Parts: sequence; C-alpha cells; structure tokens
Amino acid sequence: MADVLAAHDAVSDGARPDAVARQHRRGRHTARERIARLSGGRFHEFGALALPAELPGGRDPGAAVADGVVTGVAYVDGRPVAVAAVDFTVLGGSNGAVGMAKMERCVHRARIDRIPLVLLSDGGGHRMQEGLDARAAAAGSPLLMQLVELSGAVPVVSVMMGPGFGVGTNLAALSDFVVMVRGISTLGMSSSPFVAAATGEQMTNEEIGGADVQAGNGVADLAADTEDEALDAVRAFLGFLPSSCDRTPPRTDGPHVPADVDLDAIVPEDGRRPYDVRDVIDGLCDAESVLELRELHAPNVVTALTRIAGRPIGVVANQSLHQGGALDSAACEKAAHFIAVCDAFGLPILTLIDLPGFLIGSAAESSQLARRSGRLAFELGQATVPRFSVVLRKAYGAAYVAMGGGRSNDADLAIAWPTAEICAMPVEGAVDIAYRADWSTADDPETRRSELITELRSRTGALRAAEGFGIDDVVVPSQTRNLLIEAMSRVPDRHPARPVHRFRAISPI
Repeated sequence: MADVLAAHDAVSDGARPDAVARQHRRGRHTARERIARLSGGRFHEFGALALPAELPGGRDPGAAVADGVVTGVAYVDGRPVAVAAVDFTVLGGSNGAVGMAKMERCVHRARIDRIPLVLLSDGGGHRMQEGLDARAAAAGSPLLMQLVELSGAVPVVSVMMGPGFGVGTNLAALSDFVVMVRGISTLGMSSSPFVAAATGEQMTNEEIGGADVQAGNGVADLAADTEDEALDAVRAFLGFLPSSCDRTPPRTDGPHVPADVDLDAIVPEDGRRPYDVRDVIDGLCDAESVLELRELHAPNVVTALTRIAGRPIGVVANQSLHQGGALDSAACEKAAHFIAVCDAFGLPILTLIDLPGFLIGSAAESSQLARRSGRLAFELGQATVPRFSVVLRKAYGAAYVAMGGGRSNDADLAIAWPTAEICAMPVEGAVDIAYRADWSTADDPETRRSELITELRSRTGALRAAEGFGIDDVVVPSQTRNLLIEAMSRVPDRHPARPVHRFRAISPI
C-alpha cells in the first residue's frame, strides 16, 4: 500500500514543483489545476500510473508521468463528464501511444456512460520520436473514428489552452464547441517552423492560428480572455445541453423574465435602416441567458443558445448591421452547423428573419454559395425538434425559404411582425427587370416606375401574407414571447422522422 500511495503522490503537481512553476510562468495552469477549476475538485482519475514503455535517448520513462495526459470523470455542475487534459509539463504535451490509449478510453467512457466529453488541449501534437518508427506509426489511431461515432450522441467540447497544432486541431474539428484563450492558445494544421520549412512563409504561431484568428475564421466558437473564462464558457455551453441525446435538455427554475427591451420599438419601418437583432433576442429570451457562438465569424447571422421560460432553445437570426443580413457562404455554414447541434441534443430552433436574400456576384459564386446555401436548407430540413419562425422585416426569395420561413419547413409556429415584407425579391429590382418595358416607354418613366414600386409594395406586407395563410398570424412584437412559451409548452419534443428508406442523407457539402 505504501508503494501505491507513493506512486500516486509522484504524479501530483506537488511532486513536480519546478515543472509546475515553469507552466505558471508561461501564464498557464497545469492540467490538474484546470480540471479542478472545471469540476470544483470532484474528479475521479483513471490512468494516473500509466507510463510509456520507453523514452528517446534512454531517458527514464518515469519522467513522462501519466504519459502526458490526465484522464478521468469530472463532475461539472453536478453532472458527470469524461475529461482528458493534456499536460504540457510532460514532454511539451506531446502525445505518446499510452497517452492516446488513455484518451481513447475517455471517448469510450463517454459513449458507454452517455456523458459529455471535454478535451483540454495544451501540447505539441504527436510525439515525433515515437511517430518516426513505422512499426508504431503504421497502425494509426482509432481516436478520430471513435469521435465520429460519438458525434450527436453526447456533447463534445475542445478547449485550446496552449499550443494546439496537430492532434489538438484534429480533435477540435470533430467537436461541437471549441474555445480558445487569447494570448496563450493556438489551433491549426501545423506550427510556424513546419510552415516555414514547407512553404517558406514566415509567420508566428499567433498569426497562423491564434484565438482571434481562428474565431474570425469560424474554427473556434469563442475566444476567451482567460483560462477561467474559457472554462466558464464550457460550463455555460454544457448547461444548455442534456448529457446525451437520449435525455431532455435541462430547464432552469423561475422566475423567468426577459431583458428590459421594448420589442415594439426595435425594428425600423424603413428597410434601409439597420438595427441590432441581439436586442430582439434579449427581448424574447430570459434575461442574461444568451450565449452567442462564433460571434467574430460571419456576423451577418447571429447564432445563440438561450432560454425562454427556463427552457433551452437555439436562435438563428439575420443581422442587418452586417451586409443587411444577407446570407453568404460563411453565414450558411455557421447557421447549418449550429442547427445540427441543436437538433442532435433536442433544443427547439427559432429563426428570426430579416434578409434581402443571398449575396450575388462572382465572389459569392466562387465561395460555393450555391452548395453552401443548400447545406443550411439541408440541416433545417433534417431537424426533428420544434421549429419556430418570426419574420421581423425583409423576407425575400429563396433565402426566406432556406431560413424556414412560412410553410417552407413545416414550422410549429410561423408568424410575422407588422414590419414584415415578404416577396420573391426586392421590389425595386423586380420593377427594373420584369416591368422595364412598362415604365421605360411611359411619358414620364421615373414617375411610372415609382407608381409601380408603390403598387407592388402594397402587396408584400404582413397582412397580405396572412390573407393567403402563408403564415399563422401577424402579431405585435411584444406578444411574441408569450406565443413562443405557449407553443413550446404543447409541441412534442421531437417530430417523427419522415419514413424514407435510406442508409443516410448526403449533405451538399
């Protein structure tokens, strides 16, 4: 027993004060400190005594405590979570064969126990001294395949808390939520020395894959200022989701009140005047419950987890402050991935529509918008959770359909505000194209053109849309929250999937 206790003590931070001090001087916590901050100290470790079979240069394998990764089950806000935290103080956080086996064990536990998986990355990728031997490298690793199997079954989170090139990036790519820390974390396919050797580009790691860079690229969902802020974001994200797809998303106790926002005064009647759609979200949702994802990427669409009357819900909203809210490839991809996460874990989806359509032109076409717009419709069409749509103002053409407006996606509630304008395309453009022969040959072309615009616009309003029963109702904005609460209280948690025989659907991207 004394030997066992001594072996456990030897892997603790207290037994390695010099290594811990070096990590603190880098401005970073140790792997064990991070787990303690995430869990509040309730952590059941496995694999603490694991060691590599050998180390390069004849070094004592005992120097690689736990083979550089701390694994086990932590309790986050009372719920079990499988955690793997890479330990940078051990050989720079490089991944050895035993350490990878421990991570695979974590994924296995998450799948069997039906609990979330949290990966805390802080390392230099594969341990090169092991990977340069074909005898060891030829087998590859089942870890990525295991993460694919885990996708949609339980929430998967990656937090980049130091160098994350290589394996950390691969794991993040298959995660539902990716957080980075400004100034200390990086994420990307390869680090500066390898980039310089392969391409000649002279860039720093920060320039290649820093937090703000990758948050802007849409690779990271959130860039935090500190490690503690990053771990708080993990807790917040998991707080919206069930532990697995089999369970119901957690609800919070009341009282539930929205932010002090006058919804009736937010959206300008003038379609050329922008406004911040986040104010609409605040007015509809419980106060201080909004967690926006990918805020720095594709700002023309807002994706946010929030709550209405204590129940988690996902919001996809066009943001008129950027490109008038028009959809481009980046916005479609951002919204599509978010919808997939919500649908996987049972969160209803609310779309707030105000957009002039898809972006057009050669730049839009070269970005594969034709296919990426289809990805948005694809994910919304696959969703089985309750869906609600609210037309705030502009709702034009195929983009309106892709956002699930009206009857496009069999929404459980499809409503419009008095400021709504629903039509196939902007009226001015339609007049210039379809009615050119009419106004261009008139005695006063500009007057006739204005008359046509006024006449056609009179047919695009919210009341006209309600007459044809393309929407359920036109409502005063301040009534919307109560209508959503009522709808959420009665619709089923899931709609049955359409009975089409197939093995899988094929995404446009």
